[in-house]
Formats: sequence, C-alpha cells, structure tokens
Amino acid sequence: MKEILDFLRRLSCNNERSWFMEHKEEYKRAKERFDAFALELLADIRKFDTAIGDLQLNDITYRIYRDVRFSADKSPYKTHMGVYICPGGKKSAYSGYYFQVSASASDSWEGTHMLAAGDYWCDPKVLNILREDIEMSDGGFRKILAQAAPGFELDFEGALKKVPAGFPADTPDSDFYRLKRFCITYMPDDDFILAPNLAERVAALFKTTKPFLDFINRAVTWSKENND
Repeated sequence: MKEILDFLRRLSCNNERSWFMEHKEEYKRAKERFDAFALELLADIRKFDTAIGDLQLNDITYRIYRDVRFSADKSPYKTHMGVYICPGGKKSAYSGYYFQVSASASDSWEGTHMLAAGDYWCDPKVLNILREDIEMSDGGFRKILAQAAPGFELDFEGALKKVPAGFPADTPDSDFYRLKRFCITYMPDDDFILAPNLAERVAALFKTTKPFLDFINRAVTWSKENND
C-alpha cells in the first residue's frame, strides 16, 4: 500500500490534469496494485459471504476521475481509492463492504482511510422497512450491532432530529429510527494500512459486520421484490 499512498499524497498536492498526465505511469502502477488488493479482498470476503456472487473488478472498483458538475471543488481527481463489495456489484442498490485508502486525514469521508459496512444512502421504502424490523426485533438490532468488531461506529450523520411518526420515542432503539443511512464505519491509521496481510485483516473485520449487512439487505430484497 505504500506506493499507493505515496502517489495519492503527491496527487493531493498537485491535483491538476497537467501533473496527472506527466505522472500517468505512476498512477497506472498504483492502480494495478490497488486492483490486485481489491481482488484479494473479494476472494477473502467470498469465503464467509457467498451472497456477493460472481463479481468482476469493474463491479467493485471506481474511476479516479471526479464528477465536478455539481461540486464547488473542481479538482479533477479523487485522492482516495476504494473498493465496494456487495451482491450484484456496486450499482445493485444492495448494501456491502467498502474499503478505501486516502491521501490524508480530514473531517470528510473522502479524506480518511475507512472500512464501512452498510450504505450511506437508503431508499425511503427500505428505511421504513428497516425501522419496522428494528421495532419488531425487540432489541435484536442492538445485539446485531454489538457483534461488529470494536472500532466500528454507527454513522448518525444526516439523521432526523426527531423520531418519525409511528415509531416510539422512548425506547432504547429510538435513535435508530432517526437514521437516514445505515452504515457502520471503522477508521484505521497508517500503521494498520501499511502492515502485512492487509486484505486478510480487513476481511476479518468485515466478517464481524455480516449480521448487520444481512439485516439491511433483507429489507432491500423485500423492497425490490414488492416494489419493482
């Protein structure tokens, strides 16, 4: 990962087309290394989650070029590389396992190393199903969250200020009803990223989040089968 991080950090200081084109070969080498890691991680995750199915590299990785059409930041290139592994691939609308390495630490999700399980955006129909499932689980959802490895935290960014109508506001699960995204995140440091056997270690952490993903994807499947 060191070569990848070195390239991303230099790119973050020179985020313009002329520099990128002059260093295109370095980018290709970094991308080849990350692609190899992504395929290794895919194989390790498939050992405990066969629901992801038969995915190819294009199903789980992303282009480095930013879509700047609706962004105030016109930097042309991403300064992170990510892999997203879920049933049917990244465009399927299923929740999955996301891993990224980034050029530098910052407050934004793009500026940090990250493991994430779940989805940063849920369809409103799926959200309602999840809220109902949490209510009917009678504490079961909290037990599922507790199975994730220490360091994973539920993402409350963008959550509703109040519990939505129809759900109890005075139970241990009340805050979960406010969620607009169902995602747990783990932010490793450089030492974690640069240590040997990264894919194996990342997969081991993701394995602890599988019950959480299964809970979410059951709602996604029900929504697809009853609304498509």
